[in-house]
Amino acid sequence: MASDTKFLSIKSLIIWVVMGITTLSLILSSGVNLYSQISTYRQSLQDNLVIFAEVIGRDSVESLLQDEGLLEEKNLKILAASKLIENVHIYKILDDENIAFFASYNKEGIAPVKAKFDQVEQLFQPKMAAGVVEIIRPIRSENQVVGYLYLRASEDELQNLTANSILLTISVLVVCLLICFLLTLKLQRAITAPINVLVKLVQRISRQKDFSSRAELNGIKELDILGEAFNNMLQRTQEHMMRQTAAETEQAKLNASLEEKVKQRTNALKEANSELIQTLEKLHQFQRQIVQNEKMASLGDMVAGVAHEVNTPIGLGVTASTMMLDRLSDMRKAFEDKTLKASSLSKFIAEGEENLNIIYRNLNRAAELISSFKQVAVDQSSENNRVFSFSKLMDEILMSMRPKLKKVKHQINVNCADNLVVESKAGPINQIMINLIMNSIIHGFEDMDKGQIDITIESVDDTKVSIEFKDNGKGIPEHLRKRIFDPFVTTKRGQGGSGLGMHLVYNLVTQALNGSISIVSEEGQGIQFKILFPVKKVNTDKVHVGSFM
Repeated sequence: MASDTKFLSIKSLIIWVVMGITTLSLILSSGVNLYSQISTYRQSLQDNLVIFAEVIGRDSVESLLQDEGLLEEKNLKILAASKLIENVHIYKILDDENIAFFASYNKEGIAPVKAKFDQVEQLFQPKMAAGVVEIIRPIRSENQVVGYLYLRASEDELQNLTANSILLTISVLVVCLLICFLLTLKLQRAITAPINVLVKLVQRISRQKDFSSRAELNGIKELDILGEAFNNMLQRTQEHMMRQTAAETEQAKLNASLEEKVKQRTNALKEANSELIQTLEKLHQFQRQIVQNEKMASLGDMVAGVAHEVNTPIGLGVTASTMMLDRLSDMRKAFEDKTLKASSLSKFIAEGEENLNIIYRNLNRAAELISSFKQVAVDQSSENNRVFSFSKLMDEILMSMRPKLKKVKHQINVNCADNLVVESKAGPINQIMINLIMNSIIHGFEDMDKGQIDITIESVDDTKVSIEFKDNGKGIPEHLRKRIFDPFVTTKRGQGGSGLGMHLVYNLVTQALNGSISIVSEEGQGIQFKILFPVKKVNTDKVHVGSFM
C-alpha cells in the first residue's frame, strides 16, 4: 500500500512554496511598476504633443491674421528636426464661421492626411490609435479663436520605451528568481539534511531493532526538540522492551502451569453448559405443558359450568314429562272405565299444552347451550381459519361463560357491528376473550360488587380488526404492568393463580393471530387492552348464514 501512495517531500514543498510566493510577489510588483511606467510614458507623450500644439499655434497666429499661408508652410518645415511629429494642419475660420485649409506640414516619407474639419471637437484631447497620436487645438488671438491646429505624431518612441521597460523588468525578474532559487536550495538543504539523517536512523532501528541508538542534535531549535523527543521515546522503548522480555519469560513459566488448569476448567464448563441446556429444555417443556394444562383447565371449568347449566332445563323437562305421563294414565283409566268427562278432557288438553311448552322451551334452551359450548370447545381446540360473524362469536363466548357470569353482578357491554364477518382463527379469539374477561372478574373486580366491562370491536381498513377491552376495576400497579405478559406473574400466588393467563393471551395474539397487543392501566383507574390483528373481511351478501359456523 505504501509504495502505491504518492508523497510530497519537504524539499519539494520548500522549493515550491518559496519559489511560488517569490514568483507571485515579483510578478505582481513588476507588473504594477511596468504598468505605472507605461502610463507615465503615455501621459508624457500626450503632454509633449499638447505643448507642441500650443507653441505651433501661437507661432501661426500672425500668419493667419495676415493670410500668408505660404509663409506659414515655410515656417512649419522647421518641424523636420522632430522625430515625433509626422503631419501638421492649420485651419482658418472664415467670416461665415466655416473652416478652410490654411497650411500643412508632412514629414518626409509620410503620406499626407486629409483635413479633419469634422473632428475638431472629438480630437480636442489627444487620441491614440493605430500607432499614431492625433490632437486638434484652437488658435487664439486676443481670446478669439481664429483657427485650429491639427497635429499627428508617431507612437514609435512610446513603443520603444515600453519595449525597453518590459525587457528590463523581465531581466530583473529572472535574475531575482534565480537568486531566490539558489537561496531556497541552500535553505532546504539546511532543513532536510538533519531530517534525512533522522529518517535513516529510524529505518535502521526498524530493521535491526537496536533501540540503543540515539539521534544527534544539529543546532536547529525545532529539529533539536524533535531529536530529543525521539531519543526519549527510544529510551522508554528500550526500557519497555527489557520489561517485556522479563514479563514474557515469567509468562512462559505461568503458561506452563495454567494450561492444565484451563483445560480442567474448560471441561468443567462444558459439563455445566450441557447440564444447563438440558435444564432449559426441560423448563421449556414444563412451560408448554403448564400452558396446555391452563387451556385444558379453562375448558374443564367451562364443561362443568355448562353441564350444571344444562341440568336445569333438562330437569324441568323431565318433571313436565312425568306430570304428562301421570295425567295421561288417569285419562286412560277414565276412558276405559267410561267415566271420562268433557271438562276433564278439556283440563287435560290445557295442562298438556302447558307441559309441552315447558318441555320445548327447556329442551330448546339446553340445545342452544350445548350448541354454543360445542362451537366454543371446537374453537378452543382448533386453530384453523373459518368464516364467522364477530358479533355471533361474542354471543357464543358469553353464553358459554353464563355459569360463571350468573354468579356475579358485573355488566359486560359488547359493541360490534352485526355485518362484521371475517375469516380468521376463532379458537385463539375465544381463549383471548375468556382469559381477559376472567382476569377482570378475578383480579380487577376483586373488591367490587358490580363492575363494568366494555368490549369494542371494529374493522380497520378492511384488512385488520381492532379489539378494545376496558374495565373499571382497580387497575394494575406499575411494577406489574411492565411484566404483565411474562410467564408466572400473578398476584394470586398460592391462591390458585398460575400467572400464565396473560402470557397465554400474549402468545395467542402475537403468534396464533400474528397481531399486537398493548396495555394502558393505572392503579385505581381500570385497565385497557388494545388488540390489533390481520383478517380477511368477507362480503356478507355472498355468504350464507350457515357458513358462519
